[in-house]
Amino acid sequence: MARPVEFVYEDVLTNAMEQFWREGFEASSVQKLLDVTGINRGTLYNSFGDKDTFFKSCLEHYSKLIDKELAASLNDEELAPWAAIEKYFDLAVLSASNKRRTMGCLLVNSFCESINYDKDIQKLVKNYYGNIRKSLLKRLKDADKAGNLSKGVNPELAADVLMNTLSGLRVHSREGKNAKQLAEVVAFTVNTLK
Repeated sequence: MARPVEFVYEDVLTNAMEQFWREGFEASSVQKLLDVTGINRGTLYNSFGDKDTFFKSCLEHYSKLIDKELAASLNDEELAPWAAIEKYFDLAVLSASNKRRTMGCLLVNSFCESINYDKDIQKLVKNYYGNIRKSLLKRLKDADKAGNLSKGVNPELAADVLMNTLSGLRVHSREGKNAKQLAEVVAFTVNTLK
């Protein structure tokens, strides 16, 4: 009888997540996922389910990265609102490793890819992305209460502008813009909204 394949669950998820992140859902064949994770087909299906289910697990794993960034920035009540916002952009994009920055964002990449065929995946991606917006909106409401939003700018609009900027930064990262160029966009956007 064959011995079961041993693997570290978190490592498999991380490697599969990075495969999906780099090439997208469609281009990440089951064989590519097996190659990057080092597990066999039986282990994949028995431990992680089919490709759709595996992708959902990888999205959940990615959301933990987002949660850490949010906890250290937007959700850190010790930071003033604009300091928290600037720190979030720094953690999420600007100070990310070149490798990570050039992959963009798994959520944005998934929005740009045809994820619409699976309503469950679409809902997951929207929820995770929505969590970022909620955290931004909370801090922008704090800034507004303190009189630190530009005249005529409300927190909802500012949140949309920052989410649009975040998505744009992720796309520009993939096309090779460096951290300095991205930082200039962040500074300009923040200064326009303050």
